This record gives sequence, C-alpha cells and structure tokens, in this order.
Amino acid sequence: MATMKDVADRSGVSVTTVSHVLNQTRFVSEGIRRKVEAAMEELGYRPNVLARGLRKGEATLLGLVVPDATNPYFAEIARAVEDACYQEGYGLIVCSSAGCPDRERRAVEALAANRVGGLALVNVGMSEREAAIFDGLDIPLVMLDREIPDFPVDSIQIDNVLGGWLASRHLTELGHRRVACITGPSQVTPSADRVLGYRQALEEAGIPWDPELVRAGDFTPVTSYGIARELLNHPDPPTAIFACNDLMAFGVVGAAAEAGLSVPGDLSVAGFDDIHLAAYFNPPLTTVAQPRAEMGTAAVRILLERMRDRSLPRRRPVLMNPTLVVRRSTGPRPGGGSRA
Repeated sequence: MATMKDVADRSGVSVTTVSHVLNQTRFVSEGIRRKVEAAMEELGYRPNVLARGLRKGEATLLGLVVPDATNPYFAEIARAVEDACYQEGYGLIVCSSAGCPDRERRAVEALAANRVGGLALVNVGMSEREAAIFDGLDIPLVMLDREIPDFPVDSIQIDNVLGGWLASRHLTELGHRRVACITGPSQVTPSADRVLGYRQALEEAGIPWDPELVRAGDFTPVTSYGIARELLNHPDPPTAIFACNDLMAFGVVGAAAEAGLSVPGDLSVAGFDDIHLAAYFNPPLTTVAQPRAEMGTAAVRILLERMRDRSLPRRRPVLMNPTLVVRRSTGPRPGGGSRA
C-alpha cells in the first residue's frame, strides 16, 4: 500500500504538505494541491480515515447489532444501513447477538469501547428493566425494526399491525375461512403486532377467532415446518397459512410438499419481510415487504443528527408502512373461489 511519504516523493513536496492537503489544516496553493491529488490518484493512496478521525477526535464509524446474522432479513437490514453510512462517508461495524440478551449487551459495550459515534440496535426483545443497561451509554442510540415499550430513545418501526392485516385480508378476500397464523417469539413486539393485524382482518371478514389455528414459532423454517405438519394433520385443516416471516413461510411450503399438497392449489401461504429469496422461491412467495432501504437511511440520518446535537428532543417512533407483494404462493380457496 502506498504511504503518505510515497505521495510526498511523487509530488515533490514534504510529508507535512501532503498532510495539510488531506486534513485541510493550512492553506496550500491550488497548483501544489493538484500535484498532491494527482500523485495520490497515480499511487492509489487511500488515507486511514479511522486514524484521522481519532487524531481529530471525530467518530468515523457507526455500529449495528442484529439478532441473527444468518437470517437474510437482518443481513439485508445491515446492507441498507451500510449503504447509508457509505453515502455519508462513515464505516459500519456489525455484530450479531444470536438472540441472546447477554451477547447483545456485550456487543453494545464492545462497539462503544471501539469509539463508534452512534449505534443502531435491532434488539432481541428485552424488557424495559433489562434495557436499563443502555442508560449509561454515552453515544446516540436508535432502535431499528423492534422497540422496547416506553424506553426513551429514538426508534424507527414498521407498522406491523398493518402488515399483518394486509397479508391476512388478502387471504380472506381469496375466500379462505380457515386461515392459520404462525407467529414469531411472543416477547418481540413486531410478532405480537402482526398477530393483531391478522385478528383484525379475520374479524372484518366475519371469521370467528380459532386459537387452535394460531401457533407460536421462532422465525426459523425448522420450527414452522413442524408446526405446519401439525396444522395440516388437523381434522379441519387450514386452507391458508400466514407465517410472520418469510423463512417460516418457506418451512410451511416444505411441509405442504411433503404432505402431497400443492401451493397454492391446496394451500395458500403468505409471509412477511420480502427478503430477496422470496421472489425466486418455488412458488414465488406472496409476502409483506418492509422498506429496508428507507429504514437504513433514516437510522443513519437520525444518528448523525444526534451526534451533532445531543440536545435534540427525542423523536416519536418513526413509523413506516409495509406493502403487500402478491406472487404465486396464494390463490382462491380450494373449491370455493374468491370473495369478489
């Protein structure tokens, strides 16, 4: 790698002059500036942004903690945040808590110790009491996708009630009366909100609430596969299943195939998230899309604003709307047609 001395030698100036050009700490004539910049370009020199930030006392990195780095949805969230950081000239350090509150706490502490200027957190479902570990955090914090009720920090959330309603209403409008729901973990607010939207859609369609059709999952396809097998073996099985994320919907489709059922001919399946794989699954998955790019941009913008002015009032949760994406995994109720 080229060094600052290499740039100085190539441009015929001192290392100090190169430093002044990089850091804009002293007037340098336009001619010399151009020579230095040309030498940097020829040599492929890239300044050490982190070292410059430490010398100037400025943060050049942001942090992000997600519950599961292997989940494509959280990987796509990380990419959205990273893209927004790149546009603002910041780097990003990503940590995974593996769904464990203690690992989440340690990740937050490690990021703070590594001088990140702000932190975005997709929390694992802590209570307000457990979240008190963040009280001593001396950097801006924004809760992304999930929130801790009554915890006084900036947050960016999806209208998960609306999302659950969109998916479930779509299924009832196709004529389905036996609509099951596989939920996420009960302590995670988006999961409970999606179930609330599901119940609202069924109520609006005049479909009685049947607790046997609501089963608790954990956002993984392995668990949803087992749950779907149980549901499909019920004496009066569902003709449609709303899974509260796409990975669980994939597990449902696998269980249907093993049972000799076609999707959507015998069973309609809807998911939530619209991860990139959803469009290329077989069949392509009907799902609720979350605005990940907008979430990432908003998270970085809020962090940078608060880094510049800590006295800003806390924002009410920024609520973003999901959209329904209809693909080929849903169709009319077998033998019944849709409710035009």
